[in-house]
Amino acid sequence: MDKDGFRFVLERNSYPMSKTDFRLEILDQARHLLTEDSHLSSAESEEILKLLDVLIEAIQRNIDPKMSEEQARLMAVELVNNQGLLVALRQQADELDALKKLSLNLTSSLDLPTVLDAVVTEAMRLVKNARTAHIFLYTDGKLEFGAALNEDGVRNKPISMPRNDGLTYTVARTGKQLIVEDIHNHPLYASAPEEWSGSIIGMPLKFGNSVVGVMNLSRSTVGGFAPAELRLLGLLADQAAVAISNASLHQLVSQQAYSDTITGLPNRRALDEKLELEVLSSRRSGNTFAVIMMDLDGFKSVNDTYGHTVGDQVLRTLFNYLSTGLRSSDFLARYGGDELTLILSQTDPTSARIVVEKILEKIQQFFFTAPDGSKIQVGISSGIAIYPIHAITPADLLRAADEALYRAKKQRRGSYLVARGFTGELRQQET
Repeated sequence: MDKDGFRFVLERNSYPMSKTDFRLEILDQARHLLTEDSHLSSAESEEILKLLDVLIEAIQRNIDPKMSEEQARLMAVELVNNQGLLVALRQQADELDALKKLSLNLTSSLDLPTVLDAVVTEAMRLVKNARTAHIFLYTDGKLEFGAALNEDGVRNKPISMPRNDGLTYTVARTGKQLIVEDIHNHPLYASAPEEWSGSIIGMPLKFGNSVVGVMNLSRSTVGGFAPAELRLLGLLADQAAVAISNASLHQLVSQQAYSDTITGLPNRRALDEKLELEVLSSRRSGNTFAVIMMDLDGFKSVNDTYGHTVGDQVLRTLFNYLSTGLRSSDFLARYGGDELTLILSQTDPTSARIVVEKILEKIQQFFFTAPDGSKIQVGISSGIAIYPIHAITPADLLRAADEALYRAKKQRRGSYLVARGFTGELRQQET
């Protein structure tokens, strides 16, 4: 039944009826009309009926008692005929509510993983029949996995990495949204596994004119996305791009605050925080760990002979050379000057000795070519302290390892020694 037909049905029923009967008749006819509208779900139809009921009741309370039933009926018909306006108003209200939630969720943290997780969570919530949401960060022409969420609630498990000629790289390079209404019948997925089905949308995450990432959202159903869904995903993409840029900048600034400007290694600030965490972890687990203080032998002559610029280049090259081959759980930092501190997690005295001996062997193979073509070689001396054998606080561990280093340099440069006994808290002398 079209709207003109609905108007005819309403107008031909001109017999007198009570206000309650009047409202029920209008709603009953409206239900028939809305049922025939294939663009609306049953839930959307019921929502419109509720809105109509409220509006009709308001009309009945405010109309002139002398107004004819025919005039009231025509007013109700106009309400039904403008159901599209009701739908648009409801959608706009939903979008404003969604935008508010997006803003709160995406601006509540500057931690990049937290931001990415919030984006995929919102994406899955905004689209019906959503199956998976993925975000890939785009830097220097390369895509890197950021976050993922599927319909079962599994997080950060990507289905596959982007193909060079696939949807994600296409969106990243063009900076344009791409919708695949049927994965089984699209050239981009010609070689995709048979079990891949449904539809997918790829949206560029753009900050200014730069693409900082791509968000993909797949559905279990084929076909296009509703205009309201596209608007909400567009809002999400815009918010996500800003949040990702802010989080990335914060991450970069944080890294710089905890990095040595010359060598790029963690600095003293980062070392102190790492030591605190290591002590707490070892207290809970009961494991031992080692702190190794290292100092270069003969480095002063490098600065005296070639200047501090060359000296900095030697430090940068040598310190990064020593960092290769360490376990991912080990932590190497620049303590200051030409001193290094190495933290070996879950390490006993014997294992710590083996690591230091390998470092001493490695340093013998290192040389740096000076501007005049000569080879610069330096040695290294070390001191070892073990938690909780030699100390139980970060400061005392460093002091114990430094004391062992001092003795090693004094007795024989290029060697190492282990701290002696337990180093207690350093007490100030009374005056």
